[in-house]
Amino acid sequence: MRSVELEPIDSGTVYAEEKLHTSDKATTEKDEFKGQELKRTLKSRHLSMISIGGTIGTGLFLACGSSIASAGPAGALVSYFAIGVMVFLLMTSLGEMATYMPITGSFNTYGARFVDSAFGFALGWNYWYNWAITVAVELVAGGLIMQFWLPHIPTIVWSIILLTIIVGLNCISVKGYGEAEYWFALIKIITVVIFVIIGILVAAGVLGGHKYGFQNWEVGQAPFVDGPLGVFKVFLVAGFSFQGTEMVGVVAGESSNPEKHVPRAIKQVFWRILLFYICAIFIIGLLIPYNNPHLLSSGVQDVSISPFTLGFQLAGLGPAPDIMNAIILITVLSAGNSGMYASTRTLWVLANEGKAPRFLRKVNSNGIPIYALMVTTVVACIAFASSFVPNSQIYTWLLNASGVCGFIAWLGIALSHYRFRKAFLRQGHSLSELPYTAMFYPFGPLFALFLCTVVIIGQGYVGFATDPIDWSSIISNYLAVFIFIILFVGYKIFAKTKFVRLEDCDLSTE
Repeated sequence: MRSVELEPIDSGTVYAEEKLHTSDKATTEKDEFKGQELKRTLKSRHLSMISIGGTIGTGLFLACGSSIASAGPAGALVSYFAIGVMVFLLMTSLGEMATYMPITGSFNTYGARFVDSAFGFALGWNYWYNWAITVAVELVAGGLIMQFWLPHIPTIVWSIILLTIIVGLNCISVKGYGEAEYWFALIKIITVVIFVIIGILVAAGVLGGHKYGFQNWEVGQAPFVDGPLGVFKVFLVAGFSFQGTEMVGVVAGESSNPEKHVPRAIKQVFWRILLFYICAIFIIGLLIPYNNPHLLSSGVQDVSISPFTLGFQLAGLGPAPDIMNAIILITVLSAGNSGMYASTRTLWVLANEGKAPRFLRKVNSNGIPIYALMVTTVVACIAFASSFVPNSQIYTWLLNASGVCGFIAWLGIALSHYRFRKAFLRQGHSLSELPYTAMFYPFGPLFALFLCTVVIIGQGYVGFATDPIDWSSIISNYLAVFIFIILFVGYKIFAKTKFVRLEDCDLSTE
C-alpha cells in the first residue's frame, strides 16, 4: 500500500488523481463542489437489466442476418461464440475491480491507477466520445425507423423527439434511467425468447406447415462460407453487437449495494449471450438460407427484412413487420438512453479528476451531472447534424471511429485488471479480501487483451483488400486509434506522467 493517502472527492464516489498530476487550483477550489454527489439508488434488478440491455440491440435484431450471409450459419455461430467468451471474461475482470472499488465511470479511473495517468486520461475521453457519438447514431436510426410507418414526415422530426425523450430520462434521476432501462430490456428479452420458441416450432414443422431441420446448412457453401476468412470477417464485426455489456461497471458507483449486485449481474452475462445470440443465430440459420438476399441487405432502413421479421412471417404471423419495428425502435431508444448516461458520467468523472473543465463537476439536487449532460447533448447534436451534410464522409468516419472506441475500452479493462491483480498481491493483500474474484486469471484478461488487439488491427482489412487500396476506409477505421494515441502521448508530455509501478498502484477504497 502506498504511503501517500489520497483525499476523497464527492463522499468517496470518485477519487482524486495523484496530487503530482492535479493542478493546485483544482485541489484548492474543490470545496465549491463539496457535498455534491451521485445517488446510490440503483437496485439489483436495475443492474441485471442494464447488463442485459447492453447485450441485446440492433446488432442482434438486424445485423446478425448479414453475419450469417457472410460466414454461413456455422461460421456466424463460431464468431459470435468466440466474442461471447471474450466478453464474459472481460466482465469477470471488470466485476473484480468494480466490487472492490465501485467507482462511477470506472474505466478511466482504473486505467489511471493501475497503468498510467495518461492511459486513464485517453481511456476516459475515448469512452465519452464513443457513447456521445452512439447517441447521434441512434437519433439517425430512430428517424429511419419511424419512416416505416410515416414516410412523409421528415426523419429529423422524429430524431428531435427521440432526443427529447433521452435527455428527459437522464434529467429525472439515476433511478429514472434505471427504471427506463429495466423495462426496455424486459421487452427485448421477451421478444428474443418468443422468437426462439416460435423458431423451434417452425423448424420442427409445428408452425408454418414446413419442416426445416438442417437443410439450410447444406445449401451452397454452408455451413461455413468462405471458410476461415468468412469467420474472421464476422469476428471483426460481432464485437460491435456486444458493446454495452460493460455498462454494469459504469453504474457500479450508483448501485445501492455494489458488492452484492455487480457480481450477480456479471455471473449472468455468459448465459444471456448463450441464449440471446447463440440460440437466435442458430434458429435463423435453420429457417433462412445464408444466400437469401434479405439477409445480406438487412439493416435499419428496412425492418421488413430483419431476420426476426422473416422468422415470424414463416410462422404465419402477419403483423410481424409492425411488431419488430416497434421492438427495434425501443432498442434504439434504449441504446441512446444508455449512451447519454455513460458519456455523461464519464465526463463528470474526468472533471473530478482534473482531466476536464471544472464546471462539469456540477451535480443538481437529483444527483445528475447537469452540465456534463448538456455538453454531451450538444456534441451528440453536432455529430447528428453531420449526417445531413451532402456528400460528406464526416458522419461515416464518426460512426466507424465510435465502433473501434468500444474495443479500446475493453482493451483498457483487460489491461487494468491484469495489473490490478498483480498489484493487489504484490502489496501484501490476499484474494480472500476481494468481494468477487474473476475466474481464469491471468488467462482471462490476457485472452481478452489479445482478441481486442486483433479486432482493432483487423478493422482495416477491407480497405487493404481492395485494389487500389481504399485509404478513406482505412483512415475511418483507424481514426479512433489515432485519436487515442494522440490523447495518451499529449497528456503524458503535458502532465509528465510515469508508468505506475505495481508497488505504487493506488488500491484505496475510501
